Amino acid sequence: MDELMSETAQWAQLQDLLVHHEDVQDFLQELARLSASSLSVRGTTYCGITLQRSRDHQFTVASSDREALQMDEIQYAFGDGPCLHAIRIQDEVHVGNAASDSRWPEYMEHIRDYGIRSMYSVPLKLGGHAKAAMNLYAKDPDVFDEDFRRVARTYAAEASHALLLAVRVSQHAATVEDLQAVLASRTDIDLAVGIIMGQNRCTQQEAFDTLRRASNGRNLKVRVLAAEMVARLNGEPAQTHFTAG
Repeated sequence: MDELMSETAQWAQLQDLLVHHEDVQDFLQELARLSASSLSVRGTTYCGITLQRSRDHQFTVASSDREALQMDEIQYAFGDGPCLHAIRIQDEVHVGNAASDSRWPEYMEHIRDYGIRSMYSVPLKLGGHAKAAMNLYAKDPDVFDEDFRRVARTYAAEASHALLLAVRVSQHAATVEDLQAVLASRTDIDLAVGIIMGQNRCTQQEAFDTLRRASNGRNLKVRVLAAEMVARLNGEPAQTHFTAG
């Protein structure tokens, strides 16, 4: 299908999203917009990304526009529809024309009122307990034909890989931040202990016990009291001497 981008171009664009959006929520929002624009070859395609944490708890984590969000939320209200069914069976669900499709009749009636005719939902493979799907909507019937669905399946698979990588990068960043906080606290405590040792001419253990008693007496955590002591002496917070890789 000439109008749709090649698999190489798809992955290149998804990689570009990963580089420029370290935050998973920002990445998802841009992924929804990129998916909608990349797959809008026969008129406007709307894209929503649904995350399901349990059978009764699903929500749209990103959408290309308000139309996609509305279509998703109507589906959640009825508790069934193409997207939720796709997540349930872990397979794609295609609606060629909502005006004549007899599945999910109440949902279809509401969708028709919004002018939506074509729908296509494809699961995103995340692993673990969480499940997700990419939901595509269009106002004309029969927009998502077999050629379109073949490309969209490939695109969704690449998006799944990119999303997994984005989550792992985000988790790694959080781990690094936690490590930095721990090391910064350790630096403050060590410096405070050194200050007390110098002032009282005592051992390291005696200095730490003094610091701990003072923290209990002031109802402050040891690291907070230590940071205050170091800041008073230096006039600024202590600096840790390490590089996070």
